[in-house]
Amino acid sequence: MTDAQRVGAAIVGLGWWGSTIAANLADSTHIRPVLGVDPDAVRRAEIEGRGVRTTDSFEKALADPEVEAVILCTPHALHAQQIIAAAAAGKHVFSEKPFTVTSAEATAALAAAREAGVHVGIGHERRFEPAVQQMQRLVADGDLGTLLVFEGNFSQDKFLSLPPDNWRLSATAAPVGPLSATGIHLVDLAISVLGEPVDVWARLGTLATSFGNGDTLTVTLGFASGATACITAVLATPFIGRVCLIGSEGWYEIRDRSHPERSTGWDVRLARRDADIEETHLPPFSGVRENLERFARGIRGEAPYPVAARDIQRNVNAFEAIVRSASSGRIEHVRAS
Repeated sequence: MTDAQRVGAAIVGLGWWGSTIAANLADSTHIRPVLGVDPDAVRRAEIEGRGVRTTDSFEKALADPEVEAVILCTPHALHAQQIIAAAAAGKHVFSEKPFTVTSAEATAALAAAREAGVHVGIGHERRFEPAVQQMQRLVADGDLGTLLVFEGNFSQDKFLSLPPDNWRLSATAAPVGPLSATGIHLVDLAISVLGEPVDVWARLGTLATSFGNGDTLTVTLGFASGATACITAVLATPFIGRVCLIGSEGWYEIRDRSHPERSTGWDVRLARRDADIEETHLPPFSGVRENLERFARGIRGEAPYPVAARDIQRNVNAFEAIVRSASSGRIEHVRAS
């Protein structure tokens, strides 16, 4: 693909994750970073070293004719206003998770994008991993029978090296830290196979760190179908990633060999009634890149982007209810999508 055929994107926020996205897109044939946006001159210099222009102004990015889409790697509370502004400027929007921090914001942001006719993508890259794609095919084909329970654990210790004033450790900028860091990916995967969440009970603790927004989270999500998701996200332990979907006719388990940021593949087990357990290894794959390229292909009309606006809204609805439950200690209702 020529540069003209690839989607020109501005990466907004050049910290850890913005830099990771830039690296993933370095040789993409579908989408290319044409602008980096950050108020920090040191961060701008780093991406300039890769041959990408930079600016310290989001507004300048929206006015740049070479920018067709923006990739938001900014603090969560900024997402809603930035999505709405980008839509008004006619720019397609890919936002890191959480899409927004309240249900009302998600509704407004999705409406703005829909009315402007721009495409929306979301940083739930775990949906695009081969093992998860296989799980979704099993569900679509009915191979697991009636879906009963989703179990997920996505824990890590990457944030232990952050300075105490980093926004990712703030109870206001990143409420319920383990949720916005990792747990929200599992909420999304549960929604992708179980549908509409209806109620939640969450327990948040600060047991092994001084993080202002907690280090240990457990979540029980109830779904309209009667199925349940049991989710764990811990920010004070070495990486562990596991998903297991249990159905009436079998179960499917995914174990990550390493953090998906630098994947070394997945060990997968599939159990069917009255059959031997099938064990396979799936090789490394960049879900981050695949997600962004599918977003770009959607913009070009090559294939629909596979994460529906309905699921983005459901995820934010669940996020908001989990934050309420972690504070109240009670079962909280999830707003209907």
